[in-house]
Amino acid sequence: MPGSLVGVADRQDPRPSAIRKASMHLLRSERFPAFLLLGAAALGLVLANLPFGEEIIHLSHVEIGPEALGLNLSLSHWVADLLLAVFFFGVAVELQYEMTRGQLNSAAKAIKPAIAAAGGVIVPIAVYLLIAGGSETSAGWPIPTATDIAFALGVLAMFGKGLPTKVRVFLLALAIIDDIVGIVFIAVLFATDLDFMMLAIGVVFVVAFAILSRMRSRRNQVVIVSLMIIVALAAWAFFYLSGIHATIAGVLLGLVIRQDEGMHARHALEPWINAVILPIFAFFSALVVIPQVSLEEISPALWGILIALPVGKLIGITLFGWLAMFVGKKKGEKPDLPVADILPAAALGGIGFTVSLLLSRLAFADAVVADEAVLGVLLGSFISLVLSGILVSARARTHRRRAAVDA
Repeated sequence: MPGSLVGVADRQDPRPSAIRKASMHLLRSERFPAFLLLGAAALGLVLANLPFGEEIIHLSHVEIGPEALGLNLSLSHWVADLLLAVFFFGVAVELQYEMTRGQLNSAAKAIKPAIAAAGGVIVPIAVYLLIAGGSETSAGWPIPTATDIAFALGVLAMFGKGLPTKVRVFLLALAIIDDIVGIVFIAVLFATDLDFMMLAIGVVFVVAFAILSRMRSRRNQVVIVSLMIIVALAAWAFFYLSGIHATIAGVLLGLVIRQDEGMHARHALEPWINAVILPIFAFFSALVVIPQVSLEEISPALWGILIALPVGKLIGITLFGWLAMFVGKKKGEKPDLPVADILPAAALGGIGFTVSLLLSRLAFADAVVADEAVLGVLLGSFISLVLSGILVSARARTHRRRAAVDA
């Protein structure tokens, strides 16, 4: 009976269903989430610098949660540790798919974007250390190594009509490998006072999650899904208590879940990640007071990130990507992508944003330096966004003109 009543209601007024479908489509698109991220970060930065900005920043540091369990965290930490773990879960599910069925499922497919990604890590690190390596800010070298997949693909979708599919495939593989590097940095560099007992219990819950994901059927799906959520939260809590950054729990859960279950979960979570989790994280991360100091007093970390993201990524990915195109090629064979197509992808790689913002908060204990590092990420990513928009548009126009001539 309830189902039939719903059916009648939908036939009488299909607008709510149509609106809901349109909303979900918009939130799963590649363009709109990029606008949400940018808008949330801009709002956070503006509000933090208004007269009542200090009150908002203070609110982000208010601690809530069960103190007896060691989970009495500030609002900003709940966002960066718990909500971002959901984002990393989605990333890991996509990574699992790409490594088994997608663009990274063989050495031949992975080698070229992997070489380009190596350039996009090594050169920005070198640029950062040249600028900020001789001071107390040298710990910030991992920050400019990340690429924000959502932003990069959003800009490509917005300005890249007419570009070959190979460019998107190359960029996606490159960004995923970048995420792997970022995840390794978070797990290895920012673990503190490791509690191996807590870590072992967390791993047990990850294994239990993997087993449960392979037990779900139509008969027991509500029970199993409920248990999976409880077990996932337990795994997250024990990873947090172990001293490893809690987002690593999200990564492991995404890697061990049964693939079809993982893709289904990612599809269901995608609108929430795009519309809620990432904008909230961007907002909290951008709650930074712009320092009222001279240029000479600004931390080298800001300059290092500001230059390493747009310049280091552009040079590193372009140079290494060009060299990678000759791997496995016989003499005289054309590369899969010419330099002119690699260049816009390299510029898109400089949009660090989400993971770079997280790394900025992890790299520096000094809150002032961390805030300036965040400003460096925002400014560097914005420069990369503008530069990539110009390069992608120009290259897309060239391809459209060629297609028109060939037609």
